Amino acid sequence: MLLSHSKLAFNSTIRYWWRHLIQSSIISRKLTSATGSGTIGLLDEIPINPEYSTYKRYNASQLTNRTTPPKCVQMLVRDFIDDSLYNPNYGYFSKQAIIFSPEKVIEFNKIKDNLEFMNLVAKMYKQHEVPLDVTNKVSRQVWHTSTELFKPWYGYAIAKYVVTEYKLSGSPSHDLIIYELGAGNATLMRNVLDYIQKFEPSIYKRTRYKIVEISSKLAERQLQNQSIQNNKNIHDCVEIINKSIFDWDELVADRCYIFAFEVLDNFAHDLVRYDCISEKPYQAVVIIDDKGDFEEIYEPVTDPLIMRYLALRSRTLYKTPVLQNRFFRQLRNKLPFSPNMTSPEFIPTKELLFLEILKDYFPQHRLIISDFYKLPDTIRGIDAPVVQTRYEDTMVPCSTYMVSPGWFDIFFPTNFELLRDIYRLVCHSGTAEENIRILSQRDFLKRYADLDRTKTKSGENPMLMYYENVKFLLS
Repeated sequence: MLLSHSKLAFNSTIRYWWRHLIQSSIISRKLTSATGSGTIGLLDEIPINPEYSTYKRYNASQLTNRTTPPKCVQMLVRDFIDDSLYNPNYGYFSKQAIIFSPEKVIEFNKIKDNLEFMNLVAKMYKQHEVPLDVTNKVSRQVWHTSTELFKPWYGYAIAKYVVTEYKLSGSPSHDLIIYELGAGNATLMRNVLDYIQKFEPSIYKRTRYKIVEISSKLAERQLQNQSIQNNKNIHDCVEIINKSIFDWDELVADRCYIFAFEVLDNFAHDLVRYDCISEKPYQAVVIIDDKGDFEEIYEPVTDPLIMRYLALRSRTLYKTPVLQNRFFRQLRNKLPFSPNMTSPEFIPTKELLFLEILKDYFPQHRLIISDFYKLPDTIRGIDAPVVQTRYEDTMVPCSTYMVSPGWFDIFFPTNFELLRDIYRLVCHSGTAEENIRILSQRDFLKRYADLDRTKTKSGENPMLMYYENVKFLLS
């Protein structure tokens, strides 16, 4: 069964890679309206099947009870990606994802240099990987994070920042309340609480830590990890809430900190293109036919969330790269067989939904986000994601997001400067005076980490050298 799924995934990838190659290399085709459906097809030489207009449009929440990916449906791109990643029965995070965690704390001071550290991590990583079944060539998806590689020192740096800010609020009378989204193995939670318990015992007595975890399996693992911990240092102030932050409906009036570490990269995006002359946006729709194959079509923007995001973004100084050089676009449009739509652009609509939830339900929050601001091997498009899976112990990048649901990670870079401006508009009424800082991970760690703990004999510091494509947003 697993073998058939992997074949489907890679056949689908090859098929859509070939279609993508045609789309990106042949420009003598124009987008055109499909008869009767009001949609816009990608290429006028590829006619849109009239049957597509009879397909019902679904969002990801309407598919949560399905045990197999749907067919004969329409979905906005964000719902297709959301379903592929988070469906509780066949989604990527419900069955494939494993977070690598060294069994013991790495003693950096005993390691010769960064090269020896890399070799050590590679050895531990190999031992950690789940052995392949003889009938399944698609490996379990294993990845590592700063929290795990540099524990407990990375978590200690986060704790030191939070405690410092908590104290700066002026001998606070309120409790220290932390919400962490998607806590993985709960390593960050343990490291943060260990630090506060050890170095700030009076604050620890007033600390409450709440994990908001969408994955039932991860929530169970977090509970087990918190319970065992070698039968020592169990933190009684922890609560694990097994739900999606997007389903949050309870007002939290208390002052609190929101942790989102490597969470935004897996927030689903929508896909838009613009008319080259009028600059009118069009939203992408994924069609899944009766065979389970995918087609991408376009229609005028009608989705309220896409409209809200584009309207908010228009109030910032950001200008999408696909709409720059208008003179040359107009000149090119006069040429025979020129394209009448821009290159694709992925927009973080679920990120906006997250900010709106913070505004409505966490009015006194302080936000700490850490994520990738650039990524290698992305698919085509502005702010496009990396789409990849492990096959026979090799990471395989794909050239399209339209891949078999559940077998591929789809993760996006974050434009932190634009995020800051949108966040300010949504949560702080556009107040420029609001202190929202953006730091590289290196700069953050230089300020708050005990760097002597992660320094090798050569003087190199792997915690500063790794993850150079990561930034922090601190509100």
